[in-house]
Amino acid sequence: MQELEFVQLNDDWSAEPNAPLVAVVFEGNAANLSFLLNPWQRKADFREEATVRFSNCSRWNWDATNDHAWFAGEGRYAKQAPKWGEFYEVVGEDILGGNIDWEIIAADTVNARHFLFYFRAETLEFIASGWSMSTKTIH
Repeated sequence: MQELEFVQLNDDWSAEPNAPLVAVVFEGNAANLSFLLNPWQRKADFREEATVRFSNCSRWNWDATNDHAWFAGEGRYAKQAPKWGEFYEVVGEDILGGNIDWEIIAADTVNARHFLFYFRAETLEFIASGWSMSTKTIH
């Protein structure tokens, strides 16, 4: 098994643990991942929504691996990723993103990176050149 590094990208925020209302919308070569933030982990309003924008997104995958499966040792990174429910960049792969059934949008860019986000009921992965985050309170 190859040794991977999981760089946690969410320091003081995470998704709402029970009902994050995950959605993905594409705009050109960008993927916008929206979800409710966890108001108990950071100074966030209840119903504050985050949008993580993946620039130059070339591939993505929405997997049904949930928290129960992950803790049971199932899923691609269940025995490697440090913690469930976090946002990571996966570093050190022989094949960027591994061999799974990706939804392909475009060819990978030279500076493509692998992003992994564990939500309560699903796992999302993106191959993209970078990411940024914005927030807003929804009513």
